[in-house]
Amino acid sequence: MSNCCCEKKTVRDETKKKSLKNRLNRINGQINGIKNMIDDDRYCQDILIQLLATEKSIKSLANQILNDHVHTCIARGIKDGDESIVEELSNLFKMF
Repeated sequence: MSNCCCEKKTVRDETKKKSLKNRLNRINGQINGIKNMIDDDRYCQDILIQLLATEKSIKSLANQILNDHVHTCIARGIKDGDESIVEELSNLFKMF
């Protein structure tokens, strides 16, 4: 589980870090694949489909991190009476 502290740092266990980095590596692979498609003069629609898949992968990762944040850092801030945490949550919802 993630832990936040007063320095706005999230400590993740090694299992969580590995999972997040594996997802990022897959996204990086997708991006490199798209670069290769461009080099190979692949059909526009094929590239667009891969871009959409990459976008969905990034969105899924962002949602996972947001969910973790809400259930750890935000929940802890509310429990601790940190009034600024509500504004932080509101700003996050505006971004997503």
